[in-house]
Amino acid sequence: MTGLRELKKLRTRRAIQEQALRLFLEKGYAATTVEEIAAAAEVSPATFFRYFPTKEDVVLSDEYDPLIERLLAERPADEPPVQRVRRALAAGFAQVYAADRDRLLARVRLILDTPALRARLWENQLATQELLRRALGGREDTVEEALRTRLIAAGCVTAVVTALITWVETGGTADLPDLVDRALATLEAGFQDT
Repeated sequence: MTGLRELKKLRTRRAIQEQALRLFLEKGYAATTVEEIAAAAEVSPATFFRYFPTKEDVVLSDEYDPLIERLLAERPADEPPVQRVRRALAAGFAQVYAADRDRLLARVRLILDTPALRARLWENQLATQELLRRALGGREDTVEEALRTRLIAAGCVTAVVTALITWVETGGTADLPDLVDRALATLEAGFQDT
């Protein structure tokens, strides 16, 4: 029974997000209300808010951080940190790109074009940086070690965001997994001497 319940929740969550994205693209983010999204997804506004605390969250919320965390856990612990993140993200972006390319492009474009979403993006980036820092599990006994681990995590997130922005600027014609890999390769090269 729990499996069916969780599946229904996931379907409802996705339906809300799909309808929200459709309406945002048709009417604009600011002109779309939570009530309109709920009606289009055939749920009540209260149900919308059970899944998403704010209108921004319906766009910014995704399943990518748990995917990244799982893929990092599957990598060898002795792998150099940036290489570990690079390989985990290569696998993750290949999955996401194959399954959700158009939706991802629309979401990222909407985030970049909407001031309220851009402002909230920073919070998401910090959460992902913290996830990477914990997943890398490096020694942080000294200030230098803690700084290095945080710098690697922040650099990886910045590299990915830069690749996403570049991808959107090409209208989605560039290969996103390749852009992410090249951005992280550049970062990895910079950390090889440290």
